[in-house]
Amino acid sequence: MPSGGSPVAEWPSYLRRSRQGLEIDLSVIPNARRTELVGLHDGALRLRLQAPPVDGKANEAVLRWLAERLQLPRQRLELLRGHSHRRKTVLVAYEGDATVLIEQLQPPA
Repeated sequence: MPSGGSPVAEWPSYLRRSRQGLEIDLSVIPNARRTELVGLHDGALRLRLQAPPVDGKANEAVLRWLAERLQLPRQRLELLRGHSHRRKTVLVAYEGDATVLIEQLQPPA
């Protein structure tokens, strides 16, 4: 169990606790027909994103989508890594039970 005290039995590969909150790894496919979570890819959540990868629009769309999915204010999310890449790491300022977030991030079966 990662430090932070959350009673999660086994954390998914895309999620880890850091000192600032939780880090989520995403594999993003921009210019999709619609924004949707489609599963896992190489240990990260795979997200098809309707936004184009131009002028930071895709990055902002990722953060807005994730905030909505997690039912958190957008201000609690920050893009840590991957500003110009498909592989991204997002920091979520969250100290609660990670089980709740894991349930909200479940990819389709």
